[in-house]
Amino acid sequence: MNDVAKVIQLHEIDLEARQRSAARRRPGQTAASPVTSLTERLAETSPAQSRGLGDLVRDTVADGIRAGAEFARRRVTGDYQIDEYGLDEHLLESVLLPLLRPLSELWFRVQVNGIERLPESGGALIVANHAGVLPLDGLMLQLAVHDNHAKQRVVRLLAADLVFETPLVGGLARKAGHTLACPADAERLLRSGELAGVFPEGYKGIGKPYAERYKLQRFGRGGFVSAAVRTGVPIIPCSIVGSEEIYPKLADIKPLARLLGMPYFPVTPLFPHLGALGAIPLPSKWYIEFGEPIPTGGYEPEAADDPMMMFEITDQVRETIQQTLYKLLTKRRNPFTG
Repeated sequence: MNDVAKVIQLHEIDLEARQRSAARRRPGQTAASPVTSLTERLAETSPAQSRGLGDLVRDTVADGIRAGAEFARRRVTGDYQIDEYGLDEHLLESVLLPLLRPLSELWFRVQVNGIERLPESGGALIVANHAGVLPLDGLMLQLAVHDNHAKQRVVRLLAADLVFETPLVGGLARKAGHTLACPADAERLLRSGELAGVFPEGYKGIGKPYAERYKLQRFGRGGFVSAAVRTGVPIIPCSIVGSEEIYPKLADIKPLARLLGMPYFPVTPLFPHLGALGAIPLPSKWYIEFGEPIPTGGYEPEAADDPMMMFEITDQVRETIQQTLYKLLTKRRNPFTG
């Protein structure tokens, strides 16, 4: 009996992941079928059906017990795998993503458009706007791609150092497949055929005041473009609407932020006045839209060292995201009802 999880290289994951996905599907669900949402499952049970609510509850509890027992068995026996970056796909799909689904489907009611623009295989770099005080948009992006993509691909987010320096959060981020936002790790992921995600605004985007919502901040020095050009993978612009309203930032207590080693200490309509209750995000309606891929295969790898060329591509990506945000905002009637 082996009680240690096997560490595997990135290129070994694809076949095994497809096999596990096939084993998880319910009868009648094809490989191209996205994960059935909570709301769809609830809708499948109508009052006209002969089975009562009690039967449904008992079946749900029984399924939960069986799933829990199987999860415990695999953890105890070491029947799961971890890649060189720390991705624990068994934990991600059995625990982490299921915990996020109620937040996505019932609280934020995330609507995804353009998922077909993500490749079914091979490397690609998703570039998205960043907002919301806490990086919930990254988690919602990863879940949206996994549950809606035909191949249930895992987005490997490139995150700031602070994420991995935070107790508990850093470990969970590694297990969810994320890594440091540095060129070396980004290029290795993309060359290995992974789907990576980056938020070039960084803290400037996630910590901006509510008065500046949906106004993109500077995209750094274009390091993400250089990684894409060197590896020849497409850049996919992603626009997220809804994240700005979950924690409207009204002020920043900078002395307290410096004391705690944080980039900012936000004051919102509910935090810190209501304590822990103020940490509950407001139930805004979310839209995630993927734009047309921007190819980089036509560039020579040496082009990544040309600052002007990298600036032009960066500006193209940024402008695409900004214009899509404006388009989505003009269609939205209300931040909370959609």
